Amino acid sequence: MLRTCAIFFLTLIGSLPLGMIVCLLRNSKIAPVRGIIKVYIAIMRGTPLMLQLLVWYFGPYYLFGWGIGGWRFPAIIVAFVMNYAAYFAEIYRSGIESMPVGQYEAAQVLGYTKVQTFFKIILPQVIKRILPAVTNEVITLVKDTSLAFTLAYGEVFSIAKQISAKETSFVPFIIAGVFYFVANYVVAFAMERIENSLRYYK
Repeated sequence: MLRTCAIFFLTLIGSLPLGMIVCLLRNSKIAPVRGIIKVYIAIMRGTPLMLQLLVWYFGPYYLFGWGIGGWRFPAIIVAFVMNYAAYFAEIYRSGIESMPVGQYEAAQVLGYTKVQTFFKIILPQVIKRILPAVTNEVITLVKDTSLAFTLAYGEVFSIAKQISAKETSFVPFIIAGVFYFVANYVVAFAMERIENSLRYYK
């Protein structure tokens, strides 16, 4: 369970800020940069996470001949962060593009710079708007941690599968299911509290 939680939290810590960087690059005025980011997002969203895990783990060996003995857990985290950053980037982009032009014009009239406008006016409103979509992705992440079994990493689902095969019992899967359900309930509850705290006028 601790290993599953480690994948979850490290993915969030890495993908949330990286997603914002990817979003800003996606909206860059430099065409080559914008094009590269579009390709990256398309690949991350258009291929299975399971396949991406295999590529990140075995890729260094096949491409450069590097040893992969201690690369299993880092490969899992890199794959998850890169994948979820693409999804978060699109969520951020949808929130930013939903903001009325009048917000930017008002900020300009008040003498705000572009950076001040984004961080003081646009971003707080964007966070409020995208929280439901972010919540859905975070809940999906809790369940996706089970994909680490692809690389034979001993997280909840992997261990449940091993015990179930050894004991010829379905009970380990039920226990694993309860763990994922409780984890998702905690996530949903926490995110709902955050959403409620941002309802300034209610």
